Amino acid sequence: MDIKEIQNLIKFVSKSGVNEVSLEQGDFKITIKTDMPAADPVYIQHSLPNAAQMPMQAAPVAPAPIVEATPAVAVEEDSKLITVKSPMIGTFYRRPSPDKDLFVNVGDSIKPGDVVCIIEAMKLFNEIESEITGKIVKILVDDMSPVEYDQPLFLVDPA
Repeated sequence: MDIKEIQNLIKFVSKSGVNEVSLEQGDFKITIKTDMPAADPVYIQHSLPNAAQMPMQAAPVAPAPIVEATPAVAVEEDSKLITVKSPMIGTFYRRPSPDKDLFVNVGDSIKPGDVVCIIEAMKLFNEIESEITGKIVKILVDDMSPVEYDQPLFLVDPA
C-alpha cells in the first residue's frame, strides 16, 4: 500500500463519518480511528478489486443525524410520508450489480433491515438498509447518480 492510498483512506474516514477502518495486506496492517462519540455500530459491506489480496474488516459507521436510511422529516406537515436520506456522499445504485434486479421499486413494501440501495464511496459499496416499515411511494434519485450527505433518496408511506 502506498502513501497515496493511505491518504485516501484517511480522507474517507474523516469525510464520511466512518469511525474506524482496518486494512490488512500481507504483513502490512493499518487501522485508522476517529475520536467521534461511540454509537451502535452499523457495518459497511465492501467490494475491492483486489479483495483477495486486501482483506478488510467491516468498519462501523458513526451516525450523524441519521445512520443507514433513517426516517427523517415529513415532506409536508400534513403529509404522512417519510423521507429516507443518504447517510453519506457517494454514488447511488438501485441494484447490487448491472445484471441483478432492483432492490426496491415504487409500490414495494419494506421493513427494517431490507436493503433499499447501495452507495459507493471511495470504492466501498455500502448497503443502505431501511429502518422503517412502509411502502415506497417515490424514488427521488436516478440510478448511478452522485448523492450528497443527507440528500433525500426515497419517500415512504409508513401506513
